[in-house]
Formats: sequence, structure tokens, C-alpha cells
Amino acid sequence: MSDRLIIFDTTLRDGEQSPGASMNADEKLAIAKLLEKMRVDVIEAGFPAASPGDFQAVKQVASEITESTVCALARAVEGDLDRAAEAVEPAKSKRIHTFIATSPIHMKEKLRMNEDQVLERAVWSVKRARNYTDDVEFSPEDAGRSELEFLCRIIEATIDAGARTINIPDTVGYNMPAQFARTIELLMEKIPNSDKAIFSVHCHNDLGVAVANSLAAVQKGARQVECTINGLGERAGNASLEEIVMAVRTRQDLFECDTNIDTTQIVPASRLVSTVTGFPVQPNKAIVGANAFAHESGIHQDGVIKKRETYEIMRAEDVGWSTNRMVLGKHSGRHAFQQRMNELGFEFHSDQELQIAFDRFKDLADRKHEIFDDDLIGLQVGSGGQQIGDRLKLESLQVSSSTKENSTALLAVKWDGELVNATADGNGPVDASFRAVASVIERAPELELYSVNSITGGTDAQGEVSVRLRENGRVVNGHGADTDIVIASVKAYINALNRLETSERPHPQTGSMI
Repeated sequence: MSDRLIIFDTTLRDGEQSPGASMNADEKLAIAKLLEKMRVDVIEAGFPAASPGDFQAVKQVASEITESTVCALARAVEGDLDRAAEAVEPAKSKRIHTFIATSPIHMKEKLRMNEDQVLERAVWSVKRARNYTDDVEFSPEDAGRSELEFLCRIIEATIDAGARTINIPDTVGYNMPAQFARTIELLMEKIPNSDKAIFSVHCHNDLGVAVANSLAAVQKGARQVECTINGLGERAGNASLEEIVMAVRTRQDLFECDTNIDTTQIVPASRLVSTVTGFPVQPNKAIVGANAFAHESGIHQDGVIKKRETYEIMRAEDVGWSTNRMVLGKHSGRHAFQQRMNELGFEFHSDQELQIAFDRFKDLADRKHEIFDDDLIGLQVGSGGQQIGDRLKLESLQVSSSTKENSTALLAVKWDGELVNATADGNGPVDASFRAVASVIERAPELELYSVNSITGGTDAQGEVSVRLRENGRVVNGHGADTDIVIASVKAYINALNRLETSERPHPQTGSMI
């Protein structure tokens, strides 16, 4: 049994299946670079067959990530496998992850196939994937509700066909820890060639036990865990990377393995994913929540002051909490700004891109006394500031509000390069501003989400706004950050509208995934 636990991060694929969490290629690349810096072993970059946009995003990640294995997901069909292979071809280390459902309900109701047909297709898909790479992973979808005997048959056959990682997904979060651990144990005992593959687990959190199931499986011999930053994922989410890593690291008395993860990058990765997706982290979230290392009780405070270990089983610094404060300010130059942005996982592909971001930084530094890493992340992925190629750009905004009357917004935007002025009334300043923007473009997509969060503390903190728009079957997120919350809101709305103009892909949940 290996003492190495492989961390397989699927934030960019399964995490993106969260309704409204769709990411563009640049956002995926920024997250991938931070995952690489964290020393994640395998990055599942996406599902290339889902859309041309997802294909390009996976290919871009594969082209620029060199220290982690880049993986693409594919159903057990020819087009998916070939598309996945093409997307990861540039990677220094590449993997194809193929899957087919094996539970009775999935085979009967979804696939309309019997066991022999599913087994034959699984073996075929692994062999086809092996034509492109030696690193092939196979998943029997909905393994948590599959018959043990059939699981043994199909896993033995796919290992013989060349799969070197066998992933056991609890696709619908149905299993309990002792039950799931026993399944892993029995599979490894009963399958004659189980020693020829690494056993992996992929657990969903529908009953709140994804992390517990994953850790129980590790104790029974699983040596890869598929997880996501912040536990992001469809429905109730996936096993949380930060919780898996720190549980194994902290309880070495119970686990005969450890990861290669640089845990100091956990909090920065959590913040980046939260900003990109617009999904805030709850304050009491383990490891990365704002209260994870906070103590209000006098008894606890006294204990921690005397000896930290009395109430803290981990050090906040070990997961990245000590790296928040920035020394950049309004006198900082472009080089220092660029260097720090590179350290946070962002790269600029041209001087024009760098200058636009630097100008936003300077504008913020003039208005905000202290600049934090979260502010910089917000500038790049949450600012809603103009990007090269945007059709709609905010020029100015003036809003009047009253306790007794509707609010009025006076707006100036550039629409395809032409300056347009608009005014609108609304039920509050944000509503009025959104109506003014909608009057310019003469359309009003459905607003599914409007969320406001503070990026940092203090009354001069940037407000971060996330909006989700739906139009003609497309769903996009928009982000905006500003010290003025109304301006942040308009930036987010405009950011989402620009994405609707360029979005080609359907929401990833329209595909069938593990």
C-alpha cells in the first residue's frame, strides 16, 4: 500500500457543474495555475465534448500547465474520447478519464443497456483512450448504487484493458462512511488484478458525508481522492480538497499516507474560486471559512494565548491565512504589481492587458487605504472592468436615492464604441441602474442571482457583486467589485451582458457526468 495520496482536483470540471458556476477559459487557467502552484497531482480541466468553449479551455490549460497532470473527461463514446485526446494533447503529462454508468437504475433508465453491453463499451473505451495515452482512468458511474459482483467484473476487465486508475464514484451521495469503506475494501480484495491499478474515490455531498466517505475509503486503501476547492460541485457539492488534505495531514496517527500539497496555497485558492464563481464561502466552513481560526469565547481565547494547541489542531499560517496583507499601494509600479499578480496565479498576455489591470489597481489605490490580495483578485476576475473586445463598457454613473421616492440612475456607456446616455427610475439605486443599462441594449435577460459580499474589512472595503443572467438557454455569471456597491453592481451586470454576447457553450449540467 502506497504512502502517497494522489489529489485529483475537479474544480474546473465537476465544480463547474454547480448551477451558475460556469467559468471562461481565462478564469479556468488562473485557477489551474494556482492548483499547479499548490502541487495538485491531477487537474481535471473540463469536459471537451461539452462545447467548443470547454474544448478550448482544456486545451489552453494543457498547453500551459507543466507540473501537474492535465485530465479531460469523456463518456464512453468515440466522439468524446477523440475530443478529449485532442484537448489534452499539448500537456506535458496527460490523462483521459472515461466513464459509463453501472447501477441498475442508470443502465435501465438512462443507457437502455444490459450488463454485458455496458462491460463491452467500458473495455472498448479504455482501449481507445490507451491509443492516445498510457494514463487512462475509468469510472463506473453511480458505483455507490451498483451491484458488487458487476463492479468486480467491469473493473477487472477495464484494468486488463489498460486502465491504471479505477475511480469509484458515489455519484448521488447515497453511501455512508462504513458502507463505502467496505465497498472499497471488498473490491480490492475480490478483483484479482486490483494491484495493477490505483483505486480512487469521488464522493458527492448530498447527505453531508462526502469528506467522511472519502477519508473512510483512504483508510481502506484508496490512494487517490477526487475533490474540489471549497467543496464546489453539482447539487450539494463534492468532497472538499482543503478538508481532505488537512484531515490526512493533521491525523497522521490514523492515515498511512500523505499528500504532496503545499497547504499554504489553500486559502488563496479558496478565495480565487469563490471570486470567479460568485459562490461565497460560509464563515464557519472548515479550514477556509473566516471563522475557522477565530475565537470569541473567553475560555478559548485564554487557552489559545497560553498555548495555541489547547483549541487549535492546525496552524492558520499552514493553510495560507498569514498571506493576506499586501504592501502594494498607490506609489507601487507596474513591475511590482505584475509580479504580485503572477504570484496570485494571473498572467497578462499583452502590455495592453497589463495596463488595463494596472490602471484599475491605481484607481482603487487612490480610493482605498490598504490593498489586500483579495482586492487584487477582485480587480482581475471580479472587477467587471473593461476587457479587450467588450461591446458594452461603463463610462459614468450617477444615482439619486430617497426614502420617499423611486431612485433615478443617469448612465453613460459605450455600446460598440459609441457613447450612449440613458436614464431610468427604479425601486432602489441598483434596480434603476440595471433598467438604464437594459434600455441601452434593448433587452433584459432574466436575473437569476444577485449577491453582495465584502471582499475585505473596513468601511472602505470593496463590495463584490455577483449576478447570474439567463437568456435563450444560456446561463452566465458576471462579477463586479468597487468601493461603491452600486457601481460594483452595474459592473457585474455589464460583465454578465458581455459574456452573453460571447458565450457559445450551454451550461455544463446539460451533459451527463459522474
